[in-house]
Amino acid sequence: EHAPAPGAHRQADGHLVPLLANVGGAKDAVAAAGLNAQGVGLFRTEFCFLERDTEPTVEEQAAAYQGVFDAFPGKKVVLRTLDAGADKPLPFLTDATEPNPALGVRGYRTDFTTPGVLERQLQAIALAEKASEADVWVMAPMISTAEEAARFASLCAAAGIKTPGVMVEVPSAALTAEAILREVGFASLGTNDLTQYAMAADRQLGPLAALNTPWQPAVLRLVGLTVEGSAAEGHNKPVGVCGEAAADPALAVVLTGLGVTTLSMTARSIAAVAAVLKTVTLAEARELAKLALSAPSATEARAWVRAKLPVLEDLGL
Repeated sequence: EHAPAPGAHRQADGHLVPLLANVGGAKDAVAAAGLNAQGVGLFRTEFCFLERDTEPTVEEQAAAYQGVFDAFPGKKVVLRTLDAGADKPLPFLTDATEPNPALGVRGYRTDFTTPGVLERQLQAIALAEKASEADVWVMAPMISTAEEAARFASLCAAAGIKTPGVMVEVPSAALTAEAILREVGFASLGTNDLTQYAMAADRQLGPLAALNTPWQPAVLRLVGLTVEGSAAEGHNKPVGVCGEAAADPALAVVLTGLGVTTLSMTARSIAAVAAVLKTVTLAEARELAKLALSAPSATEARAWVRAKLPVLEDLGL
């Protein structure tokens, strides 16, 4: 089987699953465009801020964002606003003395303690968007409540950003997805953090690796609840996955079966995920999702699904 033509990330029945790239800046974005990414599902904007003791100016930020937008004219680029804190400290924004940084002031919450930085970032994004042809969507990390989602949406509106969204990384966001998605246009599941918080297992600790897998039925159930929340009252707002789960071809099948509408991953994983997805219909993916949800453990969920996807062995995945 030859690789699918650019843009042909379809399942066997023609169901379209856009495969997007996770990038940190313009260099990544150019490489991703060359690897057939349909756009950017996660632009980690903190790369523009790292190694700095002071906040970059609005103009400096706008130039960095535009470099990514220019790699994808006419395509979707989803930015995550600054996700500082925990394993990504920034001297001008986060407090290194917090006893529990993963449960501390990180992501959207830095706006509680250092107001202004987020609003200036949104201004810079709006400025870069005006100068480019990308379809720009913006999401806040670490949103826990509908109230936070509403406030973020109003900050985006004030900056002139049309499509605000949220990262679903905190279990409370998955559990209240319906209320949250009334406030914003889309959600993206950060499965790495969602797993860490659902399983109460620090994702940087080797001894807890077995708990820290997105194959955990509890995590898959939270993904399912988020999708259900997005479909409530006939919204049908898009729900993507931009955590590492999307880059696992077997799990990508399960995620599409759970109703996830786009998958975003490191660009070099796109070809393998596309090759597996095109062998499965949406109905088959739904059956595999049910199978994974019914498994008593992460190990069995993975083994059961892989057993039904012989293509993985054919492709050496």
